[in-house]
Amino acid sequence: MTWLLLLGLVAIPGAAAEAPAAPEDHGFGTDPSFTFLPPTAVDTNAIPNMVLRAGDPVDAPLPVFRIAPDTWMFFGNIAEIDQYNRGWNGNAGFVVTPDGVVVIDALGTPKLGQRMIATIRSVTDKPIRYLIITHNHPDHSYGAIAFRRLGGVRIIAHAGTLDYLRSDKIETSVAYRRSFIPEDMVGFEGVEPDVLVAGERFSVYRFSLGGRKFEVYNVGKHHSFGDLVVYQVDQGVVWISDLAFNQRTTFMGDGNSRQAIEAQDWLLNKFSNARLMVPGHGSAQTPPFPMVTRTQSYIKRLREVMRRAIAEDVDLMSAVEQADFPDWRDTRLYELNQRANASFVYRELELEEF
Repeated sequence: MTWLLLLGLVAIPGAAAEAPAAPEDHGFGTDPSFTFLPPTAVDTNAIPNMVLRAGDPVDAPLPVFRIAPDTWMFFGNIAEIDQYNRGWNGNAGFVVTPDGVVVIDALGTPKLGQRMIATIRSVTDKPIRYLIITHNHPDHSYGAIAFRRLGGVRIIAHAGTLDYLRSDKIETSVAYRRSFIPEDMVGFEGVEPDVLVAGERFSVYRFSLGGRKFEVYNVGKHHSFGDLVVYQVDQGVVWISDLAFNQRTTFMGDGNSRQAIEAQDWLLNKFSNARLMVPGHGSAQTPPFPMVTRTQSYIKRLREVMRRAIAEDVDLMSAVEQADFPDWRDTRLYELNQRANASFVYRELELEEF
């Protein structure tokens, strides 16, 4: 079954999914019993539940929302990767210009990258000219090989992407995905970018296509080996990647929490007049962009709790147990990420303090 939502108008009727049994329990994944797409991808509390199958054709378009003139968003599941979402647990998008297409992020598998291309082809016959990878995490970058194999696509990413490609993390991540969605990982290769964005934090790389202006900002290493923010100058749309999360608890296993707070302040100041912000997870938002302040408040709170624990000589395990935020418990992936986030920040602050 395939869908293409050009205006993001209606939810997809639910249907039970036929999927293979899980090799392990993914307790925070996608519910296989129904399929649902919210009627809009902007300013909504509704959460997608898109069930994919191993046998879905690689040329089957994915659902996509038009969120601004010539701008489209893939609104992904807010879930742990599992055999039901098959790696689609993040957002991506594309912009159609008179001279070609600019794509932002590539989703989580080579097959999803192929299905993104099929979706773009369903919207326009203009060539894909650019792919911008906002950061190296698998849910945003593992589909890049599909765009590389198209030919003629210029890939832009943070310079830290090279460090990731040379690390042990990529081998572990790829092996994990191949253990339960092997069909979707066929043909995977790490992709070295054509353009590496580096330099001082908050410096910018600019390019134009078809009269449309794009700005790609280096926002440091707050969440990964290196993170980017993409600004569509003419449309006032900012793709903020995982600098802020919407409708879910953030993940802090990489990066730097202090840099995240600083970058969030920069984001709200720099783009206070933006029309729309699109996160890497959750629905897009119009001003005043509460997802940014909410994510920042969470990070600040966790730093305060962990700093107090260190000052009082509370050991790591006890500090993690104490770092429970009852008001966040109903937020997607809180139970999966909270303890890991607390542990990460504790160890991070130990290094800062000592």
